[in-house]
Amino acid sequence: MILDASFLAELNASMDSLCERMNRFSQVKVLVVGDLTLDEFLTGQVERLSREAPVLILRHENTRQIPGGGANAVYNLAKLGASVKVAGFVGKDDQGIALCGIFEQAGIDIKGILIDPDRPTVTKTRISGHARQSVTQQIVRVDRKSDELPDIELQLKLAEYIRENIDSVDAVVCSDYGDGVLTQTVIEAALKSPLTIVDTQKDLHRFAGATLFTPNLPEAEKAVGYSIQNSQTLQQAGQDLLTLTQAQAMLITRGEEGMSLFEKGQLLQIPAFNRTDVFDVTGAGDTVVAALTLGLCTGSSLWEASVLGNLAASLVVRQFGTATTTIEEMKEALRSLLNLE
Repeated sequence: MILDASFLAELNASMDSLCERMNRFSQVKVLVVGDLTLDEFLTGQVERLSREAPVLILRHENTRQIPGGGANAVYNLAKLGASVKVAGFVGKDDQGIALCGIFEQAGIDIKGILIDPDRPTVTKTRISGHARQSVTQQIVRVDRKSDELPDIELQLKLAEYIRENIDSVDAVVCSDYGDGVLTQTVIEAALKSPLTIVDTQKDLHRFAGATLFTPNLPEAEKAVGYSIQNSQTLQQAGQDLLTLTQAQAMLITRGEEGMSLFEKGQLLQIPAFNRTDVFDVTGAGDTVVAALTLGLCTGSSLWEASVLGNLAASLVVRQFGTATTTIEEMKEALRSLLNLE
């Protein structure tokens, strides 16, 4: 990966500071308020076509369950060493039990996860199959979710949990996948934190006053209502988004074009650290938010925190499905960028 010489010089000058920030990730306490999803991967070998219908019959081999949606942001923070509390809903079902079990094994505080008896745990089940000596391919995905909002009493209870715990954490992350957790009642409670990071797919104005937003390019275009195709429209979009949200900063993630950080009328460009070994961008935004948040909580500048988010994301996109990385992997990737190995 060849980076611009001036950016490399700046990165090299910041290396000791970036490593020092990473060493302090374990001191950070974060509350994540988000739509919690369980990602399931069912894999089997194709045996034959069914006589009941023209469909494949798979002999089940294994099932893998990992956190998805807002739960992926929670998991990424924990895997990077932070102390994490999570606020959200799961259903009264096996998927909710499984997701809470994964969190508990990772040392995550789940006291803020409330049971919603009327709605299922959001679950995305991917069924994949393979023939002998062939690659495994996804055949179908089955989603479990409800389009109904949580009962108002549950919303109020969740907001109360957030208010009770907000002073015990360094930052609040709002991970909004549109599955009903982040109602206005809950958002108002989350915004009481002096450091609130928002990752939402739509309607950024609902979180007006948050510290920092991290939309990707399509989300940014949807928010401003026009296409971002050149430096002029990018600059305009950044300023329009800051005005819309009243945020201190706006970080637009742009895939292979890197990241654009807008702060007080200033635009800083951060190039992509990995453009070639990209296998799956699923959940990369959650990883950006996790590392970025930890950077800010350990005293990083917004530029340094964005670099840390970019660095972490460059690693997880090398893996299929939602994934996490570690501090050691991030340090190794940083040394590799600077050709110090």
